[in-house]
Amino acid sequence: MERNIIVLDTTLRDGEQVPGAKLNVQQKIEFAQQLKRLNVDIIEAGFPASSAGDFQAVQEIARTVGDSVSITALARAVKGDIDAVYESIKLAQNPLIHIVLGTSNIHVEKKFNRSKDAVLQMGVDAVKYAKTLLPQVQYSTEDASRSDFEYLWKTIEAVVKAGATMINVPDTVGYAVPDEFGELIRKINERLKNLNDQVILSVHCHNDLGLATANTLSAVRNGAEKVECTINGLGERAGNTSLEEVVMGLKVRENHFKASTHIRLKELIRTSRLLTHLTGLDVQVNKAITGENAFAHSSGIHQDGLLKDKQVYEIMSPEEVGADSMELILTARSGRHAFKNAVEKLGFETGEGEDFEGLFEKFLLLADAKKEVYDHDVFYLVTQHRTHEEVSSHLYELDSFQVVTNDLYPTATVKLKKGSETFRDSMVGDGPIDALYSAIKALVGLDVQLKDYKINSLSRGKEAIGRVNIRIEYQGKIYSGRAMDTDIIKASALAFLNGINAVLLDAGHDSQAQAPAEITVT
Repeated sequence: MERNIIVLDTTLRDGEQVPGAKLNVQQKIEFAQQLKRLNVDIIEAGFPASSAGDFQAVQEIARTVGDSVSITALARAVKGDIDAVYESIKLAQNPLIHIVLGTSNIHVEKKFNRSKDAVLQMGVDAVKYAKTLLPQVQYSTEDASRSDFEYLWKTIEAVVKAGATMINVPDTVGYAVPDEFGELIRKINERLKNLNDQVILSVHCHNDLGLATANTLSAVRNGAEKVECTINGLGERAGNTSLEEVVMGLKVRENHFKASTHIRLKELIRTSRLLTHLTGLDVQVNKAITGENAFAHSSGIHQDGLLKDKQVYEIMSPEEVGADSMELILTARSGRHAFKNAVEKLGFETGEGEDFEGLFEKFLLLADAKKEVYDHDVFYLVTQHRTHEEVSSHLYELDSFQVVTNDLYPTATVKLKKGSETFRDSMVGDGPIDALYSAIKALVGLDVQLKDYKINSLSRGKEAIGRVNIRIEYQGKIYSGRAMDTDIIKASALAFLNGINAVLLDAGHDSQAQAPAEITVT
Protein backbone atom coordinates (compact mmCIF):
# COMPACT_ATOMS: atom_id res chain seq x y z
CA MET A 1 0.00 0.00 0.00
CA GLU A 2 1.47 3.35 -1.09
CA ARG A 3 1.85 6.03 1.56
CA ASN A 4 1.49 9.75 0.98
CA ILE A 5 4.41 11.77 2.37
CA ILE A 6 3.60 15.24 3.70
CA VAL A 7 5.99 17.91 2.36
CA LEU A 8 6.83 20.95 4.48
CA ASP A 9 8.84 23.66 2.74
CA THR A 10 11.03 25.75 5.05
CA THR A 11 12.78 27.86 2.39
CA LEU A 12 11.25 31.02 3.85
CA ARG A 13 12.46 30.17 7.37
CA ASP A 14 15.52 27.91 7.45
CA GLY A 15 16.51 28.71 3.86
CA GLU A 16 16.47 32.43 4.56
CA GLN A 17 19.14 32.02 7.24
CA VAL A 18 21.70 31.90 4.41
CA PRO A 19 23.73 35.15 4.24
CA GLY A 20 22.44 37.22 1.32
CA ALA A 21 19.14 35.31 1.03
CA LYS A 22 17.04 37.84 2.95
CA LEU A 23 13.80 38.63 1.13
CA ASN A 24 11.38 41.51 1.62
CA VAL A 25 7.69 40.99 2.33
CA GLN A 26 6.57 41.20 -1.30
CA GLN A 27 9.25 38.73 -2.41
CA LYS A 28 8.24 36.29 0.33
CA ILE A 29 4.60 36.50 -0.73
CA GLU A 30 5.56 35.92 -4.38
CA PHE A 31 7.58 32.85 -3.45
CA ALA A 32 4.83 31.55 -1.17
CA GLN A 33 2.38 31.81 -4.06
CA GLN A 34 4.73 29.70 -6.16
CA LEU A 35 4.97 27.14 -3.34
CA LYS A 36 1.18 27.02 -3.46
CA ARG A 37 1.37 26.27 -7.21
CA LEU A 38 3.98 23.62 -6.43
CA ASN A 39 1.35 22.12 -4.08
CA VAL A 40 3.44 21.75 -0.94
CA ASP A 41 1.39 20.64 2.05
CA ILE A 42 2.84 23.06 4.62
CA ILE A 43 4.77 26.32 4.29
CA GLU A 44 6.99 27.31 7.20
CA ALA A 45 6.79 31.04 6.61
CA GLY A 46 9.34 32.38 9.07
CA PHE A 47 10.28 33.10 12.67
CA PRO A 48 7.83 35.87 13.69
CA ALA A 49 9.35 36.53 17.13
CA SER A 50 12.65 37.54 15.53
CA SER A 51 11.47 40.87 14.10
CA ALA A 52 8.42 42.95 13.23
CA GLY A 53 9.30 42.51 9.56
CA ASP A 54 9.28 38.72 9.82
CA PHE A 55 6.01 38.83 11.77
CA GLN A 56 4.42 40.92 9.02
CA ALA A 57 5.71 38.58 6.29
CA VAL A 58 4.32 35.48 8.02
CA GLN A 59 0.99 37.22 8.58
CA GLU A 60 0.71 38.27 4.93
CA ILE A 61 1.59 34.78 3.71
CA ALA A 62 -1.09 33.30 5.99
CA ARG A 63 -3.58 35.79 4.59
CA THR A 64 -2.70 35.37 0.90
CA VAL A 65 -2.03 31.62 0.50
CA GLY A 66 -3.33 30.15 3.75
CA ASP A 67 -6.68 29.32 2.18
CA SER A 68 -5.34 26.09 0.64
CA VAL A 69 -1.90 25.52 2.20
CA SER A 70 -1.21 24.85 5.86
CA ILE A 71 0.92 27.65 7.33
CA THR A 72 3.33 27.31 10.22
CA ALA A 73 6.09 29.37 11.80
CA LEU A 74 8.82 28.65 14.31
CA ALA A 75 8.78 29.31 18.05
CA ARG A 76 11.21 28.52 20.81
CA ALA A 77 9.65 26.93 23.89
CA VAL A 78 8.71 30.28 25.42
CA LYS A 79 5.32 31.96 25.67
CA GLY A 80 6.31 35.11 23.77
CA ASP A 81 7.47 33.15 20.73
CA ILE A 82 4.36 30.97 20.74
CA ASP A 83 2.11 34.04 20.96
CA ALA A 84 3.94 35.61 18.00
CA VAL A 85 3.42 32.46 15.92
CA TYR A 86 -0.26 32.26 16.80
CA GLU A 87 -0.97 35.93 16.05
CA SER A 88 0.85 35.75 12.70
CA ILE A 89 -0.69 32.50 11.36
CA LYS A 90 -4.20 32.47 12.87
CA LEU A 91 -5.74 33.84 9.63
CA ALA A 92 -4.82 30.63 7.78
CA GLN A 93 -7.46 27.91 7.46
CA ASN A 94 -5.12 25.22 8.80
CA PRO A 95 -2.49 26.90 11.02
CA LEU A 96 0.19 24.92 12.83
CA ILE A 97 2.41 26.03 15.72
CA HIS A 98 5.98 24.71 15.48
CA ILE A 99 7.98 24.56 18.73
CA VAL A 100 11.67 23.67 18.86
CA LEU A 101 13.80 22.68 21.86
CA GLY A 102 17.11 20.81 22.04
CA THR A 103 17.45 17.26 23.37
CA SER A 104 21.17 16.49 22.95
CA ASN A 105 23.52 16.71 25.93
CA ILE A 106 25.47 19.55 24.33
CA HIS A 107 22.29 21.58 23.86
CA VAL A 108 20.89 20.85 27.32
CA GLU A 109 24.16 21.46 29.17
CA LYS A 110 25.82 24.18 27.09
CA LYS A 111 22.94 26.05 25.45
CA PHE A 112 20.35 26.00 28.23
CA ASN A 113 22.55 25.32 31.28
CA ARG A 114 19.68 23.42 32.92
CA SER A 115 18.98 19.86 33.98
CA LYS A 116 17.46 17.41 31.51
CA ASP A 117 14.27 17.24 33.53
CA ALA A 118 13.96 21.02 33.57
CA VAL A 119 14.42 21.26 29.78
CA LEU A 120 11.88 18.48 29.24
CA GLN A 121 9.38 20.34 31.43
CA MET A 122 9.95 23.50 29.36
CA GLY A 123 8.88 21.54 26.31
CA VAL A 124 5.80 20.06 27.96
CA ASP A 125 4.68 23.47 29.26
CA ALA A 126 5.19 25.02 25.82
CA VAL A 127 3.08 22.36 24.11
CA LYS A 128 0.32 22.64 26.70
CA TYR A 129 0.19 26.41 26.21
CA ALA A 130 0.24 26.14 22.40
CA LYS A 131 -2.66 23.68 22.53
CA THR A 132 -4.80 26.33 24.22
CA LEU A 133 -4.33 28.44 21.07
CA LEU A 134 -4.47 25.94 18.20
CA PRO A 135 -5.23 22.21 17.82
CA GLN A 136 -2.20 21.46 15.61
CA VAL A 137 1.22 21.63 17.33
CA GLN A 138 4.53 20.28 16.03
CA TYR A 139 7.40 19.64 18.44
CA SER A 140 10.98 19.49 17.12
CA THR A 141 13.60 17.69 19.20
CA GLU A 142 16.56 19.79 18.05
CA ASP A 143 19.84 17.91 17.51
CA ALA A 144 17.99 14.59 17.86
CA SER A 145 20.65 12.68 15.90
CA ARG A 146 23.21 13.39 18.66
CA SER A 147 20.82 12.80 21.56
CA ASP A 148 20.73 9.97 24.07
CA PHE A 149 17.91 7.80 22.73
CA GLU A 150 16.14 7.12 26.01
CA TYR A 151 16.06 10.83 26.91
CA LEU A 152 14.95 11.64 23.35
CA TRP A 153 12.11 9.16 23.63
CA LYS A 154 11.19 10.35 27.13
CA THR A 155 10.83 13.87 25.68
CA ILE A 156 8.76 12.67 22.73
CA GLU A 157 6.48 10.64 25.01
CA ALA A 158 5.95 13.60 27.34
CA VAL A 159 5.13 16.17 24.64
CA VAL A 160 2.78 13.76 22.84
CA LYS A 161 0.89 13.24 26.11
CA ALA A 162 0.85 17.04 26.44
CA GLY A 163 -0.90 17.30 23.06
CA ALA A 164 1.73 17.48 20.28
CA THR A 165 0.23 16.28 16.98
CA MET A 166 3.51 16.09 15.05
CA ILE A 167 6.95 15.02 16.20
CA ASN A 168 9.84 16.30 14.12
CA VAL A 169 13.25 14.61 14.41
CA PRO A 170 16.00 16.93 13.13
CA ASP A 171 19.55 16.09 12.13
CA THR A 172 20.40 19.67 13.01
CA VAL A 173 24.12 19.64 12.23
CA GLY A 174 24.14 17.02 9.46
CA TYR A 175 25.84 14.44 11.68
CA ALA A 176 23.77 11.38 10.84
CA VAL A 177 24.42 8.72 8.20
CA PRO A 178 21.57 6.94 6.36
CA ASP A 179 21.55 3.50 8.05
CA GLU A 180 21.95 5.01 11.52
CA PHE A 181 19.31 7.69 10.96
CA GLY A 182 16.92 5.19 9.41
CA GLU A 183 17.28 2.93 12.44
CA LEU A 184 16.60 5.88 14.76
CA ILE A 185 13.40 6.70 12.90
CA ARG A 186 12.34 3.03 12.88
CA LYS A 187 12.69 2.78 16.68
CA ILE A 188 10.83 6.05 17.29
CA ASN A 189 8.10 5.09 14.81
CA GLU A 190 7.46 1.74 16.50
CA ARG A 191 7.12 3.31 19.94
CA LEU A 192 5.14 6.28 18.65
CA LYS A 193 2.53 4.09 16.96
CA ASN A 194 2.03 2.21 20.20
CA LEU A 195 1.76 5.48 22.12
CA ASN A 196 -0.54 7.38 19.74
CA ASP A 197 -0.93 6.26 16.13
CA GLN A 198 -2.48 9.61 15.13
CA VAL A 199 0.76 11.54 15.73
CA ILE A 200 2.73 12.29 12.54
CA LEU A 201 6.47 11.51 12.51
CA SER A 202 8.59 14.04 10.61
CA VAL A 203 12.28 14.57 9.76
CA HIS A 204 14.41 17.64 9.07
CA CYS A 205 17.96 17.01 7.83
CA HIS A 206 20.97 19.20 7.10
CA ASN A 207 23.61 18.61 4.47
CA ASP A 208 26.92 19.15 6.27
CA LEU A 209 28.22 15.76 5.08
CA GLY A 210 26.25 15.83 1.83
CA LEU A 211 23.83 13.21 3.18
CA ALA A 212 20.63 15.22 3.78
CA THR A 213 18.67 13.68 0.91
CA ALA A 214 19.96 10.17 1.65
CA ASN A 215 19.09 10.50 5.35
CA THR A 216 15.62 11.84 4.54
CA LEU A 217 14.86 9.01 2.10
CA SER A 218 16.16 6.48 4.64
CA ALA A 219 13.78 8.00 7.19
CA VAL A 220 10.84 7.66 4.78
CA ARG A 221 11.78 4.03 4.18
CA ASN A 222 11.68 3.49 7.96
CA GLY A 223 8.32 5.09 8.69
CA ALA A 224 8.62 8.90 8.51
CA GLU A 225 5.38 10.39 7.22
CA LYS A 226 6.54 13.96 6.70
CA VAL A 227 9.71 15.59 5.32
CA GLU A 228 10.99 19.13 5.82
CA CYS A 229 12.92 20.50 2.84
CA THR A 230 13.95 23.64 0.98
CA ILE A 231 14.06 24.48 -2.70
CA ASN A 232 17.57 24.04 -4.16
CA GLY A 233 18.68 22.71 -0.75
CA LEU A 234 19.00 26.31 0.48
CA GLY A 235 19.76 26.62 4.18
CA GLU A 236 22.10 27.07 7.10
CA ARG A 237 25.79 26.21 6.41
CA ALA A 238 25.80 23.47 3.74
CA GLY A 239 22.03 23.67 3.39
CA ASN A 240 18.91 21.61 4.03
CA THR A 241 17.41 18.59 2.35
CA SER A 242 16.62 19.48 -1.25
CA LEU A 243 12.88 19.25 -1.86
CA GLU A 244 13.26 18.43 -5.55
CA GLU A 245 15.73 15.61 -4.85
CA VAL A 246 13.50 13.91 -2.27
CA VAL A 247 10.35 14.30 -4.36
CA MET A 248 11.98 12.90 -7.50
CA GLY A 249 13.75 10.18 -5.50
CA LEU A 250 10.34 8.98 -4.32
CA LYS A 251 8.90 9.33 -7.83
CA VAL A 252 11.66 7.54 -9.76
CA ARG A 253 12.08 4.78 -7.14
CA GLU A 254 8.37 4.49 -6.31
CA ASN A 255 8.50 0.68 -6.25
CA HIS A 256 11.31 0.82 -3.69
CA PHE A 257 9.91 3.40 -1.30
CA LYS A 258 6.22 2.70 -1.91
CA ALA A 259 5.54 6.35 -1.10
CA SER A 260 4.64 9.47 -3.07
CA THR A 261 3.87 13.17 -2.60
CA HIS A 262 1.27 15.61 -3.91
CA ILE A 263 3.95 17.88 -5.41
CA ARG A 264 3.26 19.15 -8.95
CA LEU A 265 6.48 17.99 -10.58
CA LYS A 266 6.29 20.38 -13.53
CA GLU A 267 6.55 23.32 -11.12
CA LEU A 268 9.94 22.20 -9.73
CA ILE A 269 12.19 24.02 -12.23
CA ARG A 270 10.02 27.13 -12.18
CA THR A 271 10.17 27.26 -8.37
CA SER A 272 13.93 26.82 -8.42
CA ARG A 273 14.37 29.62 -10.96
CA LEU A 274 12.13 31.97 -9.02
CA LEU A 275 14.16 31.40 -5.86
CA THR A 276 17.37 32.09 -7.78
CA HIS A 277 15.83 35.25 -9.20
CA LEU A 278 14.67 36.51 -5.80
CA THR A 279 17.80 35.68 -3.79
CA GLY A 280 20.49 36.02 -6.44
CA LEU A 281 21.97 32.72 -5.21
CA ASP A 282 22.77 30.54 -8.20
CA VAL A 283 22.34 26.78 -8.33
CA GLN A 284 25.52 24.81 -9.05
CA VAL A 285 25.40 23.63 -12.66
CA ASN A 286 25.60 19.92 -11.78
CA LYS A 287 22.98 20.12 -9.01
CA ALA A 288 20.54 17.21 -9.23
CA ILE A 289 17.17 18.02 -10.83
CA THR A 290 17.47 21.83 -10.94
CA GLY A 291 21.09 22.37 -12.09
CA GLU A 292 21.67 23.74 -15.58
CA ASN A 293 23.47 20.54 -16.60
CA ALA A 294 21.11 18.13 -14.81
CA PHE A 295 19.77 16.90 -18.16
CA ALA A 296 22.75 17.76 -20.38
CA HIS A 297 24.78 15.06 -22.12
CA SER A 298 28.15 15.87 -23.68
CA SER A 299 29.77 12.45 -23.95
CA GLY A 300 29.63 11.02 -27.46
CA ILE A 301 28.74 7.59 -26.07
CA HIS A 302 25.90 9.12 -24.05
CA GLN A 303 24.60 11.14 -26.99
CA ASP A 304 24.63 8.08 -29.22
CA GLY A 305 22.69 6.09 -26.64
CA LEU A 306 20.14 8.89 -26.13
CA LEU A 307 19.49 9.17 -29.85
CA LYS A 308 18.65 5.45 -29.90
CA ASP A 309 16.52 5.49 -26.74
CA LYS A 310 16.31 8.19 -24.05
CA GLN A 311 16.02 5.57 -21.31
CA VAL A 312 19.62 4.49 -22.00
CA TYR A 313 20.93 7.46 -19.98
CA GLU A 314 17.83 9.22 -18.58
CA ILE A 315 15.92 7.97 -15.55
CA MET A 316 13.52 10.94 -15.78
CA SER A 317 12.71 13.42 -18.51
CA PRO A 318 13.40 17.16 -18.29
CA GLU A 319 9.75 17.78 -19.26
CA GLU A 320 8.63 15.86 -16.17
CA VAL A 321 10.08 18.49 -13.82
CA GLY A 322 9.16 21.48 -15.98
CA ALA A 323 12.42 21.84 -17.92
CA ASP A 324 10.89 21.83 -21.40
CA SER A 325 13.34 20.65 -24.02
CA MET A 326 11.71 22.86 -26.67
CA GLU A 327 10.91 26.52 -26.18
CA LEU A 328 9.13 29.03 -28.41
CA ILE A 329 11.44 31.86 -29.45
CA LEU A 330 9.56 35.17 -29.57
CA THR A 331 10.30 38.30 -31.58
CA ALA A 332 8.73 41.74 -31.80
CA ARG A 333 6.42 40.32 -34.52
CA SER A 334 5.15 37.44 -32.40
CA GLY A 335 2.05 39.31 -31.32
CA ARG A 336 -0.11 39.28 -28.21
CA HIS A 337 -1.38 35.72 -28.56
CA ALA A 338 2.09 34.16 -28.79
CA PHE A 339 3.34 36.29 -25.91
CA LYS A 340 0.32 35.43 -23.78
CA ASN A 341 0.86 31.72 -24.51
CA ALA A 342 4.53 31.98 -23.46
CA VAL A 343 3.58 33.72 -20.19
CA GLU A 344 0.89 31.15 -19.36
CA LYS A 345 3.26 28.27 -20.21
CA LEU A 346 5.55 29.56 -17.48
CA GLY A 347 2.67 29.30 -15.00
CA PHE A 348 1.78 32.99 -14.70
CA GLU A 349 -1.59 34.64 -15.17
CA THR A 350 -1.44 37.28 -17.89
CA GLY A 351 -4.02 39.62 -16.43
CA GLU A 352 -6.45 41.69 -18.42
CA GLY A 353 -6.75 45.18 -19.86
CA GLU A 354 -4.16 47.75 -18.90
CA ASP A 355 -2.15 45.27 -16.80
CA PHE A 356 -1.57 42.95 -19.76
CA GLU A 357 -0.98 45.83 -22.18
CA GLY A 358 1.65 47.27 -19.86
CA LEU A 359 3.40 43.90 -19.72
CA PHE A 360 3.16 43.51 -23.50
CA GLU A 361 4.69 46.95 -24.04
CA LYS A 362 7.67 45.91 -21.91
CA PHE A 363 7.97 42.77 -24.02
CA LEU A 364 8.07 44.82 -27.23
CA LEU A 365 10.81 47.04 -25.85
CA LEU A 366 12.84 43.99 -24.85
CA ALA A 367 12.19 42.28 -28.21
CA ASP A 368 13.39 45.37 -30.07
CA ALA A 369 16.60 45.34 -28.02
CA LYS A 370 17.25 41.58 -28.06
CA LYS A 371 15.63 40.55 -31.37
CA GLU A 372 15.03 37.04 -30.01
CA VAL A 373 13.24 36.54 -26.67
CA TYR A 374 13.52 33.22 -24.79
CA ASP A 375 11.63 31.69 -21.86
CA HIS A 376 14.21 33.07 -19.41
CA ASP A 377 13.55 36.58 -20.75
CA VAL A 378 9.78 36.21 -20.42
CA PHE A 379 10.23 34.93 -16.87
CA TYR A 380 12.31 38.02 -16.08
CA LEU A 381 9.73 40.36 -17.59
CA VAL A 382 6.78 38.90 -15.72
CA THR A 383 8.47 38.69 -12.32
CA GLN A 384 9.75 42.26 -12.66
CA HIS A 385 6.30 43.47 -13.71
CA ARG A 386 4.47 41.61 -10.94
CA THR A 387 6.74 42.82 -8.14
CA HIS A 388 6.99 46.44 -9.30
CA GLU A 389 5.80 48.82 -6.61
CA GLU A 390 5.37 52.56 -6.36
CA VAL A 391 8.68 54.11 -5.38
CA SER A 392 8.30 55.33 -1.83
CA SER A 393 8.91 59.01 -1.12
CA HIS A 394 11.86 58.12 1.11
CA LEU A 395 13.54 55.75 -1.37
CA TYR A 396 15.82 56.57 -4.28
CA GLU A 397 15.01 55.98 -7.95
CA LEU A 398 17.48 56.02 -10.84
CA ASP A 399 16.52 58.85 -13.19
CA SER A 400 19.47 58.83 -15.62
CA PHE A 401 23.19 58.14 -15.76
CA GLN A 402 26.22 58.41 -18.01
CA VAL A 403 29.44 56.44 -17.68
CA VAL A 404 32.64 57.25 -19.57
CA THR A 405 35.48 54.77 -19.27
CA ASN A 406 39.12 55.17 -20.31
CA ASP A 407 42.64 54.41 -19.07
CA LEU A 408 42.99 57.71 -17.20
CA TYR A 409 39.77 58.96 -15.58
CA PRO A 410 36.73 56.66 -15.69
CA THR A 411 33.85 59.00 -14.85
CA ALA A 412 30.18 58.54 -13.96
CA THR A 413 27.40 61.13 -13.79
CA VAL A 414 24.25 60.02 -11.98
CA LYS A 415 20.85 61.65 -11.50
CA LEU A 416 18.59 60.24 -8.77
CA LYS A 417 15.02 61.00 -7.73
CA LYS A 418 13.65 60.81 -4.21
CA GLY A 419 10.00 61.77 -4.11
CA SER A 420 9.78 65.16 -5.82
CA GLU A 421 13.48 65.93 -5.31
CA THR A 422 16.28 65.27 -7.80
CA PHE A 423 20.00 64.93 -7.12
CA ARG A 424 22.94 64.85 -9.52
CA ASP A 425 26.67 64.32 -9.08
CA SER A 426 29.76 63.13 -11.00
CA MET A 427 32.66 61.09 -9.67
CA VAL A 428 35.90 59.60 -10.94
CA GLY A 429 36.78 56.01 -10.02
CA ASP A 430 39.22 53.17 -10.65
CA GLY A 431 36.86 51.83 -13.31
CA PRO A 432 33.33 52.42 -14.63
CA ILE A 433 31.53 50.55 -11.84
CA ASP A 434 33.66 52.13 -9.12
CA ALA A 435 32.92 55.59 -10.56
CA LEU A 436 29.21 54.77 -10.81
CA TYR A 437 29.00 53.52 -7.23
CA SER A 438 31.07 56.42 -5.90
CA ALA A 439 28.63 58.89 -7.50
CA ILE A 440 25.61 57.09 -5.99
CA LYS A 441 27.26 56.95 -2.54
CA ALA A 442 27.97 60.68 -2.71
CA LEU A 443 24.35 61.44 -3.59
CA VAL A 444 22.72 59.29 -0.90
CA GLY A 445 25.22 60.21 1.81
CA LEU A 446 25.58 56.68 3.23
CA ASP A 447 29.00 55.22 3.96
CA VAL A 448 28.33 51.76 2.57
CA GLN A 449 31.06 49.29 1.62
CA LEU A 450 30.73 47.00 -1.39
CA LYS A 451 31.45 43.46 -0.19
CA ASP A 452 30.49 41.38 -3.22
CA TYR A 453 29.67 42.05 -6.88
CA LYS A 454 28.58 39.35 -9.31
CA ILE A 455 27.32 39.35 -12.90
CA ASN A 456 25.45 36.52 -14.61
CA SER A 457 23.82 36.17 -18.00
CA LEU A 458 20.18 35.23 -17.54
CA SER A 459 19.55 34.26 -21.16
CA ARG A 460 21.23 33.67 -24.50
CA GLY A 461 22.40 35.95 -27.29
CA LYS A 462 24.56 39.04 -27.49
CA GLU A 463 21.68 41.14 -26.12
CA ALA A 464 21.05 38.75 -23.23
CA ILE A 465 19.68 40.05 -19.96
CA GLY A 466 22.43 40.48 -17.38
CA ARG A 467 21.74 39.92 -13.69
CA VAL A 468 23.82 41.79 -11.12
CA ASN A 469 23.90 40.72 -7.48
CA ILE A 470 25.69 42.84 -4.89
CA ARG A 471 26.19 42.76 -1.14
CA ILE A 472 26.95 45.93 0.79
CA GLU A 473 27.83 46.54 4.41
CA TYR A 474 26.44 49.41 6.45
CA GLN A 475 27.09 49.84 10.18
CA GLY A 476 28.06 46.19 10.53
CA LYS A 477 24.99 44.76 8.76
CA ILE A 478 24.94 43.13 5.32
CA TYR A 479 22.32 44.09 2.72
CA SER A 480 21.68 42.62 -0.71
CA GLY A 481 20.72 44.29 -3.94
CA ARG A 482 19.96 42.74 -7.31
CA ALA A 483 18.73 43.91 -10.67
CA MET A 484 18.48 42.77 -14.28
CA ASP A 485 18.71 44.61 -17.57
CA THR A 486 20.08 44.21 -21.08
CA ASP A 487 22.44 47.10 -20.16
CA ILE A 488 24.81 45.64 -17.56
CA ILE A 489 25.92 49.11 -16.38
CA LYS A 490 22.31 50.07 -15.73
CA ALA A 491 21.71 46.75 -13.94
CA SER A 492 24.78 47.49 -11.78
CA ALA A 493 23.41 50.92 -10.85
CA LEU A 494 19.95 49.54 -10.06
CA ALA A 495 21.36 46.70 -7.96
CA PHE A 496 23.46 49.12 -5.89
CA LEU A 497 20.50 51.45 -5.49
CA ASN A 498 18.30 48.54 -4.39
CA GLY A 499 20.90 47.75 -1.72
CA ILE A 500 20.87 51.39 -0.60
CA ASN A 501 17.07 51.35 -0.41
CA ALA A 502 17.22 48.17 1.65
CA VAL A 503 19.37 50.07 4.15
CA LEU A 504 16.85 52.92 4.25
CA LEU A 505 13.91 50.54 4.68
CA ASP A 506 15.70 48.79 7.53
CA ALA A 507 16.49 52.10 9.20
CA GLY A 508 12.83 53.12 8.82
CA HIS A 509 11.53 50.10 10.74
CA ASP A 510 11.56 51.83 14.12
CA SER A 511 8.99 49.35 15.36
CA GLN A 512 11.16 46.38 14.45
CA ALA A 513 11.45 43.98 17.38
CA GLN A 514 14.82 43.20 18.87
CA ALA A 515 16.09 39.93 17.39
CA PRO A 516 16.34 37.32 20.14
CA ALA A 517 19.50 35.40 20.90
CA GLU A 518 20.07 31.99 19.38
CA ILE A 519 17.55 32.29 16.54
CA THR A 520 19.51 29.93 14.27
CA VAL A 521 17.80 26.59 14.86
CA THR A 522 17.06 23.10 13.47
